[in-house]
Amino acid sequence: MANHKSAKKRSVQSKVKNTVNKQYLTKIRTTINKFNNSLKNNNADETITSLRDVNSIMAKAVKKGILKKEYMSRKLSSLSNYIKKN
Repeated sequence: MANHKSAKKRSVQSKVKNTVNKQYLTKIRTTINKFNNSLKNNNADETITSLRDVNSIMAKAVKKGILKKEYMSRKLSSLSNYIKKN
């Protein structure tokens, strides 16, 4: 347990940051799952909107420093390649 006031504050801050980061990552996972489901169902309109949602949420995560820019671009590229193949 933290002994100093600043260490206690830092502990609380890290817990809050951890929960926010988990929320972003679960949002990303669920939108990618929606994208994959729409791709399996061959629903073109839903696939494009879900890709837009994935792009938006991942860009917000990059802006907040949760994800790296390279990971986002690589992931979006692979998802768009799935669209081109189907």
